[in-house]
Amino acid sequence: MKLGLCIGINDYPGTENDLSGCRNDAEDWAAELTVRGFEVRKLLDSAASGAAIRTAIADLLTRAKPNDAVVITYSGHGTWVPDTDNDEPDHRDEALCPHDIASNGPLLDDELHALFSLAADDVRTVLISDSCHSGTLTRSSLPPGTRFLPPALFLNRATATTPRLRVKPTSKALLLAGCKDAEYSYDATFDNRPNGAFTYVALESLHTLPPDATYRDWLRAIHRSLPNDSYPQTPALQATTPQHRWPILA
Repeated sequence: MKLGLCIGINDYPGTENDLSGCRNDAEDWAAELTVRGFEVRKLLDSAASGAAIRTAIADLLTRAKPNDAVVITYSGHGTWVPDTDNDEPDHRDEALCPHDIASNGPLLDDELHALFSLAADDVRTVLISDSCHSGTLTRSSLPPGTRFLPPALFLNRATATTPRLRVKPTSKALLLAGCKDAEYSYDATFDNRPNGAFTYVALESLHTLPPDATYRDWLRAIHRSLPNDSYPQTPALQATTPQHRWPILA
């Protein structure tokens, strides 16, 4: 069984930080996964609340059996919050930003780790995140089109209740990220259509690879186009050695 969840959020009410390419990203990932035989669910804009994202991820991972594949794609804002349990060298927990972040807070990397632990052994779980992972971000001004949501916009209004668990490289999930922790992911436009720079390049690169290519091969292909002068973001792969050799989206 192959199960997919594609999340795309352009609309962030109460933040004045809307995006333009994230829904297209989710549609593009969903189309790719569908061609590859995945049963795909999409959460777009207001449907992508924190509760809905958590429930959908938990549902996929509890349904999956050994040797099944689960692929979750996220396109939207990324952020960080102060680390309160001293498990992060940079004293910040990275997080994804649901549609309702202004009222209900972010989805922390700690909680993602807890959710991924629900998967049975030998389930190939993949998270592809086209968002800013700004774990060491110190600048107060942002380049145009970045997918980073400053925590000051929601920390005073939202309460996040999340398990405090360390995200380790031995997580059950392989993470393919649009940039390194200290970088931004960019909204872009290709052929007059908004897309994430990472999503566009990742899918274009994927179509150049042979059927037996691995995630390590995919990352190398992506790095031929990113970073570049227009989009100075460095896609990153967090995975165990066996996960590096997994066949792509399979």
